[in-house]
Amino acid sequence: MTQTRQVFCGNVPIGGGAPVSIQSMTNTDTRDAAATLEQIKRLADAGCQIIRCAVPDMEAAKSFGKIKAGSPIPVVADIHFDYRLALAAMENGADKIRINPGNIGSEDRVAAVLEKAKACGIPVRIGVNSGSLEKDLLKKYGGVTAQALCESALNAAAYAQSFGFEDIVVSLKSSDVAMNHEAHKLFREQSDLPMHIGLTESGVGRMAELKSTAALGALLLDGIGDTMRISLTGDPLREVLLARDLLTACGKRRMGIDFVSCPTCGRTQVDLPTIAARVEEALQPLSAKLAAEGKFIKVAVMGCAVNGPGEAREADFGVACGKGTGLLIAKGEQIRNVPEEEIIPQLLSLIEQNV
Repeated sequence: MTQTRQVFCGNVPIGGGAPVSIQSMTNTDTRDAAATLEQIKRLADAGCQIIRCAVPDMEAAKSFGKIKAGSPIPVVADIHFDYRLALAAMENGADKIRINPGNIGSEDRVAAVLEKAKACGIPVRIGVNSGSLEKDLLKKYGGVTAQALCESALNAAAYAQSFGFEDIVVSLKSSDVAMNHEAHKLFREQSDLPMHIGLTESGVGRMAELKSTAALGALLLDGIGDTMRISLTGDPLREVLLARDLLTACGKRRMGIDFVSCPTCGRTQVDLPTIAARVEEALQPLSAKLAAEGKFIKVAVMGCAVNGPGEAREADFGVACGKGTGLLIAKGEQIRNVPEEEIIPQLLSLIEQNV
């Protein structure tokens, strides 16, 4: 698949073969700079690389300057309806602007935003959303469709480029997993602009996480996506942690701990569900630490002699269990056999001593 163009949001490259970057969005009141910065720092510590803040009014646009000054990661201004807010946010240091062509207003207002962004040397994300498509496209396609989303994004990108503005990132999001996937594929086939991928309004809880990982995982495996946000109702920290894990699961990024364990069967002769659950839980702080440092290890907890020894050898650290015992393995080498009750503490100790 053709490599996308590259733009920079602050010091973070988007596209051009750069690693897929993780984004999230604050849900604090942007007018409260202190609270917003506190949340941004918590998200950055978890692995967020680009943060977006809503700018609903001029007070928020002015507060944006304080947020930008104190943020450890690039800050994007999210603008709807009033183009003057985009101009003010750029004057206050925005690293990137997000606008929606369906609600920002007339073409001259879009042009004013682009001209200012060009002068500031920052990219613009053109964000198309199924909930705010242009009326003419809704009429043309009889409602919200993948084709309508793609055409809206292509039209908006072409308009921006007609002004000689090329630092564009495009997103086109639906809450329907299949439509979302098709829209991204259609756009990717017709443009080499970098893409911000996501699934909008996915919901809350387990189903929201399933829909989001299905939607974004499929795109990532197809080679689509240069930066991403998983959109979940509630604490944005969940978005960052899930995005981090998804990138690792798809092989797009190696950070933290990739934990694998077998599903168990009639050959299992230890309490593997308990062992696996306790080991994974105990390793979560170490996984977060390694992720923050850009490091990665794989840990395998396997239940029998069929795939156990092989999986454990392939991991950095692992255990292959037998009848009431476990064979500890590190970097492909057999360490020692331990009784079932010692598997958890000894495996954890082995990992801690060698990481």
